[in-house]
Amino acid sequence: SKSLSDEENLKLFGKCNNPNGHGHNYKARLLISLLFSLQIDPVSGMVINLTDLKEYMQEAIMEPLDHKNLDKDVPYFAEVVSTTENVAVFIWENLKKLLPMGTLYKVKVYETDQNIVVYKGEETISE
Repeated sequence: SKSLSDEENLKLFGKCNNPNGHGHNYKARLLISLLFSLQIDPVSGMVINLTDLKEYMQEAIMEPLDHKNLDKDVPYFAEVVSTTENVAVFIWENLKKLLPMGTLYKVKVYETDQNIVVYKGEETISE
């Protein structure tokens, strides 16, 4: 994190703290909400065309992130620490812009088989 000293970064991030960065091969899974409020198209029989979904995923995930140094090549991460949590938020925000409103339910990002982040968007807590 740019807002921490070298010592603080080492303590917080351990072996992942490397001044030249470090890499992961993330895997992402998306769950598109198929709630009863969504209408199945009577002609196609689909809520969303899978060809369209593949294009949305290409634009929202693969183009900006695939084979990239997140901290150097992705403008979003110039100001945001490139943790798996923030990768999930980035994917959510990009997909939400492309998908029909209300269809994205959650984004699941696998840093490893043991380290997994699930993000369901911002939830507003009313008092």
